[in-house]
Amino acid sequence: MIKLLRVDHRLLHGQVVFSWRNILDPDCILVADDKVVKDELRKTTLKLGKPDGVKLVIKGIDDSIEAINSGKTDSYKLMIVVSNVTDAVRLATECPQITSINLGGTKATPETHSVSKMVNLTDEEDAKLTEASAQGIHVFIQAVPSDTAVTYKK
Repeated sequence: MIKLLRVDHRLLHGQVVFSWRNILDPDCILVADDKVVKDELRKTTLKLGKPDGVKLVIKGIDDSIEAINSGKTDSYKLMIVVSNVTDAVRLATECPQITSINLGGTKATPETHSVSKMVNLTDEEDAKLTEASAQGIHVFIQAVPSDTAVTYKK
């Protein structure tokens, strides 16, 4: 069962590891990121930050979609973390089991505009999220579980 698909440019960190873990009680965290899967140092760092008793799997986006759609992840209470909106929308639109996208944190850059304290989007990301919403995927902004979830609207 997929408990959460979260966009967070930092991937695993204190908020993810403690706040969301305590609420969702996942037994597996999937970090889906094409760059991280090729970066041994980054993978090692993520493994150090994983909670005890929770399996950590690091896969590229294509492999993540294949694993989810094949049923390999069905036996887990799965939390998926991606670093960007594009990957989240792709996962959500290609995996029917994913029905929502949590926007947790994206970096501010010269190309982005702020939509909340922690979420900054490009016009292209806005369009992708709007399209995902139109397809019935619930997109919401919520940094930590104690915050009120706010439905994303362009």
